[in-house]
Amino acid sequence: MAIEEVLTDPAFRADPHPVYAQWRRTGPVRLARLPNGLDAWLVTRYDDARKALADPRLSKAVHAVPGGSVNAAVSHHMLAVDPPDHTRLRRLVSATFTARRIEALRPRIEQITDELLDGMAGREQVDLIDAFAFPLPIQVICELLGIPSDDRDDFRAWSNVLVNGAQFDKERPGALTAMIAYIKALIAQRRETPGDDLLSGLIGVRDQEDRLTEDELSSMVFLLLIAGHETTVNLIGNGAHVLLTDRSRWERLRADPGLLPSAIEEFLRFEGPVETSTFRIATEPLEIGGTTVPAGAVVLVVLLSANRDEQRFPGADDVVLDRSQNPHLAFGHGIHYCLGAPLARLEAQVAFTKLMDRFPDLRPAGADLSWRPGILIRGLSSLPVRL
Repeated sequence: MAIEEVLTDPAFRADPHPVYAQWRRTGPVRLARLPNGLDAWLVTRYDDARKALADPRLSKAVHAVPGGSVNAAVSHHMLAVDPPDHTRLRRLVSATFTARRIEALRPRIEQITDELLDGMAGREQVDLIDAFAFPLPIQVICELLGIPSDDRDDFRAWSNVLVNGAQFDKERPGALTAMIAYIKALIAQRRETPGDDLLSGLIGVRDQEDRLTEDELSSMVFLLLIAGHETTVNLIGNGAHVLLTDRSRWERLRADPGLLPSAIEEFLRFEGPVETSTFRIATEPLEIGGTTVPAGAVVLVVLLSANRDEQRFPGADDVVLDRSQNPHLAFGHGIHYCLGAPLARLEAQVAFTKLMDRFPDLRPAGADLSWRPGILIRGLSSLPVRL
């Protein structure tokens, strides 16, 4: 089988949807060369994607990926292990990352949002990513973990290097080393002076005699910092882009705020913040969508494509703000379903409610937009708007 080479094409990065639509029609499971040079099988149809995300024969053990091994201090988290380790880790983290703790953040999220909008007021034009979509979730996750918000720019720099494309490979070891050192120092400090924050809770959590090891603890902080803001940055940025590219959507949502919960689900489906799943490894030969994937192969589920599958979503290429049946895969599926999904939804609801209320005449300030490199994250590098 020929290996698809399109993933590094700038035109594909700008708009991958037509290519994915063609693949869903003509060959929904394809071998493709990733930007880092690794070959992987891409799963593009909804039904196949949903099954693959829950298939125990597709292992999440990242150490099995050629060239994919990472420092032990950041590789022992829930996204990188299989049961029974995954079951234990998720249980321990869920004990502190509770619905009550998330809902209790609402007043503070509203306050942070108001402060950011205050900072934008009076300016003719801003970059909505820099001024709003990024600082809101990074400040929330930093406060949730008990991390000084003054360090958020460092996290953004490290995160960009770690999740973006292959052109950042030379910078990746330095960014990873710096982030690990920071996390370990933070854990040591919080162990000495615990507080009422998620990190202190993770340090102290135990289930009978079970608790997080040092590597599991630093890995979990690493995961929460990156996943805890990357998804929401791009949910807010992509959602704003979807609304502003068709004025009728913006006006309809302003006129009927009750549509916001379903609109956010539609943003997640139509232009979700995560393009592909993280690596899975076939532990045996298996058939996906009529194609046999060999043992040892890397498999990536293309969430962005599955969520535009016409077989599952009528009018998949249309934005339907009141779509009632919307079982999208933007937060994954199965045992690895995103633990932070309720927090991302809460932040997005507060963000869009207040943004539309404060700046009802918000307009795009340019059509020449660039999307972030790499195929893991789907998000804009910037979104210039007129206030």
